[in-house]
Order: sequence, then structure tokens, then C-alpha cells
Amino acid sequence: MAISKILLYYRFTPVADPKAVMLWQRDLCESLGLRGRILVSEHGINGTVGGDIDACKRYIRKTRDYPGFHDMEFKWSEGGAEDFPKLSVKVRDEIVAFGAPGELKVDEDGVVGGGVHLSPEEVNELVDARGDDVVFFDGRNAMEAQIGRFRDAVVPDVATTHDFIGEIESGKYDWMKDRPVVTYCTGGVRCEVLSTLMKNRGFGEVYQLDGGIVRYGEKFGNKGLWEGSLYVFDKRMHVEFGEDYTELGHCIHCDAATNNFINCVNEDTCRKQALVCETCAAGVATAHCGRPDCAEVAAELARA
Repeated sequence: MAISKILLYYRFTPVADPKAVMLWQRDLCESLGLRGRILVSEHGINGTVGGDIDACKRYIRKTRDYPGFHDMEFKWSEGGAEDFPKLSVKVRDEIVAFGAPGELKVDEDGVVGGGVHLSPEEVNELVDARGDDVVFFDGRNAMEAQIGRFRDAVVPDVATTHDFIGEIESGKYDWMKDRPVVTYCTGGVRCEVLSTLMKNRGFGEVYQLDGGIVRYGEKFGNKGLWEGSLYVFDKRMHVEFGEDYTELGHCIHCDAATNNFINCVNEDTCRKQALVCETCAAGVATAHCGRPDCAEVAAELARA
């Protein structure tokens, strides 16, 4: 039986011809039968692809042939090509869309002026040494934090990465500017940019969790400072670091503990995902995101 895997990776490095890299990556993935999403920009590459494990290994070897990607780190995860609807390889102004392409500077060593990278062990050591003075700052969309986050983390009120600049410039987080701040996200790529944006706006002691939540969970499972499930952007929707995890999320309809996200049943006008337990999701009348117009659509569908 063939074994499949998912690869998560990114590398900030100058890319002279993003379109050429995009075409090469698309052809490489197609030849290997991989599916997923890859973004390329003048700042580097950011991707998540899945497929046969041998194809994934060949992809890693071939991708590292590009000089700027020779030392790129790849994270392995459970899953495969079936967890993605198709292969999408695109050129963008940013490989993480914060809306600040001109502010980001990269060189052969990565992002210039970003936060200090801390390994999972070093994060725990920082907390042991500085205690409650340490602030964990979630670098993901607020929705993702509903089912998992670092203990006592600050979760910004953002729906997309584009919202972060306005959020950190709002003054709501100025109390953190003289505190040690540990930014974290799924695999680390968003924090490469976020930590830079924060430092540029007066946050003095900024760190980023190297390898993101994925690496921390692999190291400490559910015995460290992470709590709950990790939201992922594929058909799996969430992953856990062992069976002893805590369900932090609650169904928007019945308040039952859950980590189950669904797409709103109002497919014509709503693209929102909602945290809905499996019982409520099984009933058409409650398979919606909670918006009044979506609730009406769900009720009509239930009556049909």
C-alpha cells in the first residue's frame, strides 16, 4: 500500500524571476502527481503539497537544486494529494498577504530585521525565566485560534492577514511594546513577516517560534504550553498532537465542545466557515454560520 504525506515549507530569499520559478514548480509537481498550493514572489516561496511519499522526497531534492532553496526546511505531516482539490502554483506580490510588500526586505539569509527565532525548547526556557511577563501573540486569523492556541495567548481581532497592520497600529497592543513577545503561527511563515512589522512599529523585544505550532507540537505534544487542535487549510481542517488533547472550541449553536469547522450551507452568498459540532452540522437547519440571512436559507432548505 502506497504511503502518502503532506509537505509544508517556505523560504524567504531573493527570487530574480518569480514567473520562471512558478512555471518550474508547476511542471515539477505535475510530473510527480503532487497537489496543493504554492506561492512564489520576489521574496521567496511558500507551499503546502501532498502526494506519494517517494514523490515528496523527489520534490524536496529537485526543489533544493534551486540555489536560494538549497537549505530550505520541509515539515512532514499526515495526509496526501487527496486532501487538496487541485494543484495551484501562482506568482504574488507577497508569499504571505499582509499588504506590505514594499516594507519586507530579504537577503540570502532570510527576512531582514525580523524577530529572534526561538526553538520550542527555547520558548519554554524563556517562559521559565521570565514567567507571566512573556506574551504569546497569535499570528493567525482569529478563527483558527478558536480551536487551539498557546496558553493565555493574545489573539488579535483579525479575519485575514491584511487586517494585522491596522490592528497593531490601533494602540490596543501598545502595552506589549516593552514586554517579551513571542509570535506564533502554523508553520512559522506568517511570523517572519509579522515580527518585522511589529518591530518596525515600536515593539522592542519580539521573538518568533521557529517552525511554528507544527514544530512545537511535534516536540512537546499536549504536555507543553500549546492547548487544543491546530487548524489547517486543507480537507483535514484540523490536526492534533496526540489523543490527549483538549477541545477548546464550542459549537455556535449548542455550545458543545468541538473542533469541527464546516462551510456554511448558504453556498451562494456565504463563504464563511463556522465552528459547528457534528450533531448540529448533520441537521440542515443548523448547518450555517450564524448570520441571520444564512439561518433563513438553512431553514428554507430544511423545509424543502
